[in-house]
Amino acid sequence: MGPSRIRSSRIRTLHRFGPAALAAVLLAGCGTSGPPAATDAPSVIHSTAHSRAHGAAVTLPPAHAGFDYQIGGAYPPPTGVQVVSRDREADPAAGLYNICYVNAFQAQPGAQGDWDADLLLRQADTSIVMDRDWNEALLDLSTAAKRQRVAAKVNGLIDGCAAKGFQAIEPDNFDSYTRSQGLLTENDAQAFIRLLSAHAHERGLAIGQKNTAELARAHVSNGLDFAVAEECGALDECAEYTAAFGSEVLVIEYTSQGLAKACAEWGGRLSIVQRDKDVSAAGSGGYVRRPC
Repeated sequence: MGPSRIRSSRIRTLHRFGPAALAAVLLAGCGTSGPPAATDAPSVIHSTAHSRAHGAAVTLPPAHAGFDYQIGGAYPPPTGVQVVSRDREADPAAGLYNICYVNAFQAQPGAQGDWDADLLLRQADTSIVMDRDWNEALLDLSTAAKRQRVAAKVNGLIDGCAAKGFQAIEPDNFDSYTRSQGLLTENDAQAFIRLLSAHAHERGLAIGQKNTAELARAHVSNGLDFAVAEECGALDECAEYTAAFGSEVLVIEYTSQGLAKACAEWGGRLSIVQRDKDVSAAGSGGYVRRPC
């Protein structure tokens, strides 16, 4: 979202859930109220102008399908769920449409050392520009050469998603330029995401636009196939996504008020779910999952 708006609750896994912890989660569907949204159609083969240019056809998520957002820890999806978004370190859910979450524009907390020092965005005094809400360093996308180097690393993560059998990727922090203290622009962000979308399409993966409603208008030129929108009901932004992506919008709300608004306005068209702000695994104390 733009700098003049309330910032969305970008709830993301911090890679603290190792395989053993994930395997320990045995409960499914706990805390679910109401049936998941009905499905209008199964997955379809879709070729954008961008994907055709790279010789690929990609499969989009089924529109208006039961959806679960599991980036804070994987667990067996509740009955009726057809689309799941999980962290790249998790495995896909068997038999479902799986989206692979990747932190693409910022370094994971504590992972600054994984990046070349000159690829961390810095102020004039050489201090690193941080996303203070999540303790994440912004990556420097200010030049074509740096974007290529960052993309080479992120594309390696995308390759990992493809190898595991995910059908799509969700690159987070497209809006990081709004937190860059003026050092990055929306043009930098779009030039970078085009590198990711080209690579994803080459690997046969669809790619979603995460938040950043003000750039949805450019989704075709950016090679983006669907949207993952946090709190678009609460923030009255869903129409901005549907104007660009039609019904290919997956909505996550974090409050009952946001869920009620999204469902009242878009429940017959979009995939909508409320999750707790920690996107907890089923069976944990804070777990919340409510569809329309």
